Amino acid sequence: MILTVVAVLSMTTAFAGNDPIEGNDMNIYELNVNMNKLSETLKLTDGQQFEVEGIMDTFAKELKEAGEADETFRQEKVNMAIKKDIQKMRRVLNSKQMRTYLRVLNMTVYNRGLNK
Repeated sequence: MILTVVAVLSMTTAFAGNDPIEGNDMNIYELNVNMNKLSETLKLTDGQQFEVEGIMDTFAKELKEAGEADETFRQEKVNMAIKKDIQKMRRVLNSKQMRTYLRVLNMTVYNRGLNK
């Protein structure tokens, strides 16, 4: 359990970076994932890692597009990107991996201020 907490906290750092992010800062929409840490945390197989990398690349692009969107539609686009990411990950990850991923994702979304 302690290792999971440490892994989740390190993943949040890998996703969100070390600096606190202001709510109006466009950097909150820039997602740089440390795939080695994510793979280690989720205990991905080689095949899963390849698929997860593709999903994360798409998710990062969609978040960036959301950040560039008109402010009126920005949160809706963020929510859609998150929803699509979760749907894709469900197809690749087993239930234990998915629970861990959802914890990491929730902490990342919260720490970045994407849940407003």
